[in-house]
Amino acid sequence: MTRRGFLIASGLFCALAACSGLSGITQKPEISLAGIELVDFGLFEQRFKLGLRIQNPNDVALPIQGLSFDVELNGQHFAKGVSDQAVTVPRFGEAVLTVTATSNLGNVLRQLNELQKSGRQRADYRISGRLELAGVGNIPFERKGDVAMPVFDPPR
Repeated sequence: MTRRGFLIASGLFCALAACSGLSGITQKPEISLAGIELVDFGLFEQRFKLGLRIQNPNDVALPIQGLSFDVELNGQHFAKGVSDQAVTVPRFGEAVLTVTATSNLGNVLRQLNELQKSGRQRADYRISGRLELAGVGNIPFERKGDVAMPVFDPPR
């Protein structure tokens, strides 16, 4: 086999191996916001615990190695975060992953003002980002919904 033939065969083998890692993943996992909890309220930034519900509609387990995400509330950027937590979501199953998100004072005050004006206890959200799957690569996600807002009781 010539060197060129070897390189072509190697490339085809790698492509087939990559596709076999994707076999069984026919649908994107669904990630939704299960809850928000204020953890730290500082002058420059605020930290929240977010519960992310990950649902796997596939016939194979999803070995998640990490994720990155952005959260919008009521159509405005609110917080973002990353996590290197590993979790395996079983086939046709779900898992709730608790992650930390960071926001700034301007985003929080804007949301408080919006909630006060509307009198609502829930906020519309949009979460988007990427899941990193072991042996597969990353899968983008996006979901819209609504969520109960945490109680903000800043220090006086």
